[in-house]
Amino acid sequence: MKRILPLLVLPMILTACGLRPVYGGGGQGPVAQALGNVEVAPIQGKGGWLVRNALHDRLAAMQGGSGPRYRLVVKLDDDISGFGLRADAAITRERRTLRARYQLIDEATGAQVLDDTAGSDAGIDVTSSEYATIAAEDTALERLSQTVADQIVTRLALFSRRAGQ
Repeated sequence: MKRILPLLVLPMILTACGLRPVYGGGGQGPVAQALGNVEVAPIQGKGGWLVRNALHDRLAAMQGGSGPRYRLVVKLDDDISGFGLRADAAITRERRTLRARYQLIDEATGAQVLDDTAGSDAGIDVTSSEYATIAAEDTALERLSQTVADQIVTRLALFSRRAGQ
């Protein structure tokens, strides 16, 4: 009983302090409805293709959208820089950085309702095998694309939550 009591009291404490779940109401809630109404514009480059697919997967999972009400425009900056050097000036480590500037546009009015950024970076070991290094760079881009898409969807959910109140 002593273990169950804190579990029963915790939800009451959290609601008393104003915390509410972002996806309250599940697939029929206001946030899921709003996210289901977002159309992602094409994004240039391989990273853009990966980010757009990740965004589409996350937004399509939201049930109940009645069709595109918003358009999400994303511009990416993908950069690889070397920073680890050996005595012979060969690079031993790289950092891949993926930054996204995204804008949410209301289709009905053409007004920009959200303008924000997201980004992440990953370290890459440079080996003597060029193939292995290229594979590591591609894998890093795939992971970064997922991370950036998660950040964008989270920010859109928070925006939708605030706009719905």
